[in-house]
Amino acid sequence: VIVAFGTPLPMDTTAPELKRHVFELSIDAWDQHTRTLDPIPLAWLRTAKRRAGRMSLADAQGRDSLSAYKTMVAVFAFARLIRKRSPEQNIGLLLPTSSAGLITNLAALLLGRTVVNLNYTAGLPALQAAVRKAEIKTVYTSSRFLGKLEQRGVDLGELLAPLQVCHLEDLKEQIGSIGKLALFAAAVLFPARWLYLMFGHSTDIEQPAAILFSSGSEGEPKGVVLSHRNVMANIQQVSDMLDPPAEEVVMATLPLFHAFGLTVTGLMPLVEGMAAVCHPDPTDVPTIARAIARNEATVFCGTSTFLRMFTRNRRVHPLMLQSLRVVVAGAERLNPEVRDAFKLKFNKEIYEGYGTTETTPVASVNIPDRIDPRDWKVQLGNKPGTVGLPLPGGSFRIVDPETLTTLPTGEDGLILFGGTQVMLGYLNDPEKTSEVIAELDGRRWYRTGDKGHLDEDGFLTIVDRYSRFAKIGGEMVSLGAIESSITALLPAETEVLATALPDGKKGETVVLLVAGDIDEDQLRQLIDKSELKPLMRPSKLIAVEDIPKLGSGKNDFSRAKQIAAEALGS
Repeated sequence: VIVAFGTPLPMDTTAPELKRHVFELSIDAWDQHTRTLDPIPLAWLRTAKRRAGRMSLADAQGRDSLSAYKTMVAVFAFARLIRKRSPEQNIGLLLPTSSAGLITNLAALLLGRTVVNLNYTAGLPALQAAVRKAEIKTVYTSSRFLGKLEQRGVDLGELLAPLQVCHLEDLKEQIGSIGKLALFAAAVLFPARWLYLMFGHSTDIEQPAAILFSSGSEGEPKGVVLSHRNVMANIQQVSDMLDPPAEEVVMATLPLFHAFGLTVTGLMPLVEGMAAVCHPDPTDVPTIARAIARNEATVFCGTSTFLRMFTRNRRVHPLMLQSLRVVVAGAERLNPEVRDAFKLKFNKEIYEGYGTTETTPVASVNIPDRIDPRDWKVQLGNKPGTVGLPLPGGSFRIVDPETLTTLPTGEDGLILFGGTQVMLGYLNDPEKTSEVIAELDGRRWYRTGDKGHLDEDGFLTIVDRYSRFAKIGGEMVSLGAIESSITALLPAETEVLATALPDGKKGETVVLLVAGDIDEDQLRQLIDKSELKPLMRPSKLIAVEDIPKLGSGKNDFSRAKQIAAEALGS
């Protein structure tokens, strides 16, 4: 008798049929499990009660270390103040990655509100669009943070003028000592469920928790609506994959307006009982390295762009990152040179993951290999060059982009992702939502827009984005492939980014932005010696000081196209 998850199957069940049946049952079981999860604030409260006096939040500079109890006091106090000032559902937050930023997010979530962390690197038009789309009336920010943005040339006065602006520094002064003592006593004496009802608002697991505006790397940002279930499921998935020891410390540097920063390095430590050490600037690698060493951080997540800075900075000694157990790269493709240089300098493997804002964000990740002492067989968890296996409860399907027909193993096609962390939809835009959400076999699948394939072990390899192709003379040319071929010939400090512009004769033409100490003639010679077909060779080279980046560290494809168009007068 063959039994899968308690379900008897026919004796003639084949191995592939059994595997598929077990897989479908496991997906269904996970789906049912996530429906029973607590909403984010209640889950955090249960964890905070267990952590009690142990460190919950800390600043990278070594200041403002908060125990779980002190974090609870701060969240309760700010929740009371937000309740008085903001009756609306969507709460605008303009805050850096910091203890105050996470506390304010938790305070709003505790009240049953939907948090909208605004991308202060996106530019004024994108920010104004986000405020308008999310119907934000109040923005919680920091006068000190706004001052630092102004020093960097980011003036948000026009954005904030029509809004009610609440500065955290002013709110903090309204919390008296007696009030803090009363809140502390409540945090210690009452159980989590009572605290949730006393200071918060009962929230359904399917209710929107956050609206994150996508990076806009290929156009106007869209408001991605994530439910409490989306976020809680992804938090539990990532935590299960990390398999944390008794005391885990997460180094949190990714911005809270990014799904990776909000879910994985922001809320996950608080919900799963890990300490979070915060720093608002992911490019300040010496300070981050010192914070990792000082707090003995064990988990560090970043982008390929930010991790490259650690390999190049001479002030970062390998011993400073000695405590790290897991280093994960996401949000953009991990450059093999960055992976190899990081391994050489720090003797630490970078485990590449994959996801999108629409998947809350983590869909898959490589993890360290494991060995079973019972039979000494190795469970493969990491394949460099891939983005790993789907997280528990999630699945990939490679399909024909037109018909959505499933393609054979190893064949490139459109990547679909299905799982509980797939977003509710785009904010007030059912048309765009229907364009990216497909209903297949009774499940919701997100059309990622990425091209890739699965190998025989289920590991996913990303080839390119379907939108990152130029159509030249009727032939589709991969811009990512052009970049990879040229990068392999260049010095490590030189970076390139390919874009495409309209061409009256060929349809489109490839333009290459180049940042680095290399002249055009030398670069032309290298391209001519490359294995690129003539059709794939860039017709124009444009020297730039830096490749345009988004706040998350990803390449800004929209801005790159604009730079190319301006430079060529088209």
